Amino acid sequence: MEQRISFFNKGQNAMKVLFGFGSYLRRSDLDPQLLHLIEYRVSQINGCAFCLDMHSKDLRAGGETEQRIYMLDAWREAPFYTLRERAALAWAEAVTKLTDKNVPDDVYQQANSQFTEQELVDLTFAVLGINCFNRINVAFRTPAGDYHPGQFATQSA
Repeated sequence: MEQRISFFNKGQNAMKVLFGFGSYLRRSDLDPQLLHLIEYRVSQINGCAFCLDMHSKDLRAGGETEQRIYMLDAWREAPFYTLRERAALAWAEAVTKLTDKNVPDDVYQQANSQFTEQELVDLTFAVLGINCFNRINVAFRTPAGDYHPGQFATQSA
């Protein structure tokens, strides 16, 4: 598949806004590994190869196990995730998919039991941000495979 447009080159001003999400989230109380799990799961849902490559490498660099990375698509059946991670994953999926134009009450209640209101707002911004990046990468066919952990840290600092 051939890349259509390099939005990293052509959309630098717009990218500053999206990189600002990352900068904001790094100052939040959310665990960076939890954020990478969420970003990886949402990228699986959206089929974004670039982001799957990126977040799998970031997860590994942060000490995540191969087993948990491989099983993330089946997190509901896998015993490897905490209640907090499960609540975050359910929230991320519901916000990404918006099935019947709705985030179900039980998903909200589960997330609300594991996160403060501020953390839930921050988690929602993390989901919004990765959905934006996924859609840009998929639309412009950003090639995957060359990412190095922490590559964009200076751009979103």
